[in-house]
Amino acid sequence: MTDNVEGKKFLDKKNNVLLVSAGLLTIGLIAGGYLLGDGLLRSKMADRSVTVRGLAEREVTADLATWTIAYSAQSTNLAEAQADMDRDTAAIGKFFTELGFEADALKPTGANVNQYSSNGIPRYTIRQRLSLRTDDIEKAQAAVARQFDLVRRGVVLEDGSGMSYTFTKLDEIKPEMVAEATKDARKSAEQFAEDSGTDVGGIKSATQGYFSINSRDGDGGGYGVTDTPYKKVRVVTTVNFYLD
Repeated sequence: MTDNVEGKKFLDKKNNVLLVSAGLLTIGLIAGGYLLGDGLLRSKMADRSVTVRGLAEREVTADLATWTIAYSAQSTNLAEAQADMDRDTAAIGKFFTELGFEADALKPTGANVNQYSSNGIPRYTIRQRLSLRTDDIEKAQAAVARQFDLVRRGVVLEDGSGMSYTFTKLDEIKPEMVAEATKDARKSAEQFAEDSGTDVGGIKSATQGYFSINSRDGDGGGYGVTDTPYKKVRVVTTVNFYLD
């Protein structure tokens, strides 16, 4: 009789332990499921984002002018062709001196001599290139405006002659322009968020893009002018914003 009572007590205790363990397991599964679901929800919310582009543009004036002057002289006699070339070189030097440039402003960048025969008569062509570099943009423009004075002085300008203007201070305006482009991108993101009933959060990722520098009013500016000093700098950034 005593053994039966003891056995019953043992079974009751074992059942209670199993019930408690099952209860704890159930609570753990419920809590784990809640935390997992909440984590997935938060993860899903964190993945909500929008990718937009921002634009920044700025008009600038070139700070470097480079004028390449290509000219030539022809003759059936090499010495005569060389004499004509020396005369043209002196005329070009005088032209720039009259415009207020220093004597060493012009630098030779290349020369060649070509000889061929026509009906048994030898002909010589001498070609030469000079380059002018200056940061005085106004003076450079004045020189280009009077380039036909060189023609009147007998200088034969060849293809390849022309003024080129360069903006060299891009690094000075890069930070401000990137900030402007990012601000423009946020405006687009805010408009998207407003339309979809959400708010814009922080930046998830961003790509700066590249800067481009082009003539403000398009290419060209007349014969012998391959560029203009008035430039437009442009940058496009791609930004991915979180949505709250």
